Amino acid sequence: MSLFWRVYAINTGLLLLAVLTLALSPATVSDRILVVEALVLTVGVVVVLGVNLLLLRRVFEPLQRATALMRRIDPLLPGQRLEVERPVAEVGELCRAFNDLLDRLEHERRDSARRALDAQEDERRRLARELHDQVGQTLTGVALQLDTLARLVPDDLRPRVESLEQAARAGVEEVREIARGLRPEALDDFGLRSALVSLGSVFAEQTQVQLVSRLQRELPELDRDDELVVYRVAQESLTNVARHANATRAELILEAADDRVVLRVRDDGRGIDPDDADNGVGVRGMRERAMLIGASLEITRVRPHGTEVRLALPVSGGL
Repeated sequence: MSLFWRVYAINTGLLLLAVLTLALSPATVSDRILVVEALVLTVGVVVVLGVNLLLLRRVFEPLQRATALMRRIDPLLPGQRLEVERPVAEVGELCRAFNDLLDRLEHERRDSARRALDAQEDERRRLARELHDQVGQTLTGVALQLDTLARLVPDDLRPRVESLEQAARAGVEEVREIARGLRPEALDDFGLRSALVSLGSVFAEQTQVQLVSRLQRELPELDRDDELVVYRVAQESLTNVARHANATRAELILEAADDRVVLRVRDDGRGIDPDDADNGVGVRGMRERAMLIGASLEITRVRPHGTEVRLALPVSGGL
């Protein structure tokens, strides 16, 4: 029965009950109402209103539950849907319409995020190529010329020229590191595991954090977008460890479990602020990437101290 007819039936039933009670009972109302009659009428009205309230609350309870569920839906956690037990017709239709709306929103958001991230990766690739081919080669040429010049200048000027040469070579290395960060060559050439090995090596060299890597050799086959998301989440997580965690030890784990590829980055630092777990720019970027490939991302504080980033990617194939 629809919500409209349920409410109509409840009010009709209470009205008929009140009429029958007055018609069949010996109760009467004088021309000038007596105190007893007023009390009887007041009690009768209160009883009718109370019964009406209880019955209507039970009828509208599924609608209230559906409203509460709608408020708890998080757009950054795809796959959530409304499920209301024994809903009336209108509430069930409302839940189905809301779930259809979530389907359309997730589909559109995933397409929009894919286009935005593809454009971002193309721009990263272009910048990496220009840094490597233009800036890097220019600095390399400067370093070579300074090396030649150091052998020709007087002895009192040679230390200054050599210092400039060392600065130019350091600039070349920095440009290469920036280019590798923008677009990891190892990911394109050798795959995800090799790219993560390279990422861990660079992290260990540039920080004072001890990194323990456990990367499973045999993993389900992932497509290009999946591998790129896993790499970027690992990269952002390690960057956060280096910048914010004040950690002495970190773990980088990649493994397959229960038809999923799971990436975990854990540290023993001060632990993430609960507000940053939802509002940080880097965290939101990771959530957007995870949503793009249908993965789940969890960022939690671990005991006694530290933070763990866990990315779980469902895969259809086996090992």
